[in-house]
Amino acid sequence: MSSFQETEEELLTRHRKEQRDLVNTTTSLKKQATKGEKKKKKEILKQIETMETELKQRHAAELKDLNSNNNSTTNDKPSATEEEDEESDDEFSPEKLLAQLELDKQRELEEEEKKKAAKAAAKAQQQSNSSDNQQPKAKRNRRKEKIAAREAANKKLSEQAQLEADQQPDLRKIELENMNSILSIRKLKVHEVPADGHCLFASVADQLKVRHNITKTVQELRSAAAEHIRKHPNDFSPFLFDETTMTIKEIEPYCEELENTAIWGGDLEITAFSQIFDCPITVIINGQSPFAANPEGKNPELKLAYYKHSFGLGEHYNSLRDA
Repeated sequence: MSSFQETEEELLTRHRKEQRDLVNTTTSLKKQATKGEKKKKKEILKQIETMETELKQRHAAELKDLNSNNNSTTNDKPSATEEEDEESDDEFSPEKLLAQLELDKQRELEEEEKKKAAKAAAKAQQQSNSSDNQQPKAKRNRRKEKIAAREAANKKLSEQAQLEADQQPDLRKIELENMNSILSIRKLKVHEVPADGHCLFASVADQLKVRHNITKTVQELRSAAAEHIRKHPNDFSPFLFDETTMTIKEIEPYCEELENTAIWGGDLEITAFSQIFDCPITVIINGQSPFAANPEGKNPELKLAYYKHSFGLGEHYNSLRDA
């Protein structure tokens, strides 16, 4: 803790910064844990747990000290009840501090938009007043003037938004052009699958059929991945780190959702499939090095394409066949 008396706002600001720093640090450690030995993974996970606990305890102690100091200077006011203390601890928890950062940012954007609209409305009103001064004998219709000013402000905001949109790069076009160039060099062609939440599993099913002569349904692949993850929790728990709650998700609830819903698949499931079918799996990604899972696998390599901007639902996988 600092040697000078912090205000509540200063203390909360510092807490938010320390929480962001911890997120960055633990995320980096998690990435290291996925590449190390099992013993090292356990040590890293234990280290992260200790860091999270120590930060939460220190923040709670600092908030408690601040509240105690404030209460000591206001003897004429009644002390807080235990229920209020619990609500205060919950109000300033690390999770809610992160959420508060996003809320503050959103409020700043809203305030900026309001200022722009007010400025445009004032300018329109000024133009309207100037017109009235030139025709003093004309009867003013204030209601129409307000409507016109509002429409002018909305039009200006719309034009500004359109201008900003026009100046943005076409990420979808850029991604498709780059991917087509990469696939041409690698002598591969895209076999598209529906963008329905099952795209990774449908792409893997197509690859197994084409390259391993194995027929699997999407549901069979979901069940196989879930079962494999359950049997090897230490290998896959690092993939389940939740930056929102600063904790690792439990294996079983995740596997239940994976097996019984249309939850999207990703690196975790790709790694599981590479182990289940004992084969390398390569994912071509625009602007990045390919993601490679189990490069030492003995069976033929499966090849996938990952898109971030090219499909309406967002991230998407396709199967890659030989051209």
